[in-house]
Amino acid sequence: MASKLRSTLRRSLLYVPASSQKMLLKSLGIKSDNMTYDLEDSVIPSMKESARTHLKTHLDGMDRNPAFMSEVAVRVNAVSTTFALEDIRMLASSPRLNAIVVPKVESAADLTFVTEALRHVAPERQAIGSSDPIKIIALIESARAVMNLSSICRASPYLDGLAFAAEDFALDLSITRTPSLKEFLYARSAIVTAARAYDVASVIDLV
Repeated sequence: MASKLRSTLRRSLLYVPASSQKMLLKSLGIKSDNMTYDLEDSVIPSMKESARTHLKTHLDGMDRNPAFMSEVAVRVNAVSTTFALEDIRMLASSPRLNAIVVPKVESAADLTFVTEALRHVAPERQAIGSSDPIKIIALIESARAVMNLSSICRASPYLDGLAFAAEDFALDLSITRTPSLKEFLYARSAIVTAARAYDVASVIDLV
């Protein structure tokens, strides 16, 4: 079950492609509750390594707590890929990183993988009783993920948020997104209910 982590205000997640030096620099002047640097969908496979390296340099050069940005996160690649472990290994050592956004979470095992990787790379920050652990935000993108919400919410003490990826969910179910959003009612309700039941601090809707 998610532990009682220090509350973070997340009214939105602003995604910034890590492969763009221009966008990385521009992000430093944007006010946002959460700035999520993206290594997944916005970065083609051939640029994953260079994007990761550029992002590491960018994070290490940032001020520790800029007033206009309450949380700095990185969306790593899915744990089913060959990129995820290296994403975490390189970036979790940055003191400016506040959270990891994990895409395509399907089961508790995905968050267990990320939890153990974080503990290996940043043992002091992830220690029991730490005041500033790297948090986890899980992206719920599929029918399987919705059905496994109970175990997902109990998988890591660092889990601090759930985000509903509506477009990917629609693709998984082969349904069309409509203006009413009625086709997402069950999934959205299930995510909010699970978050409340297991004390997950925040829910981001329709990312």
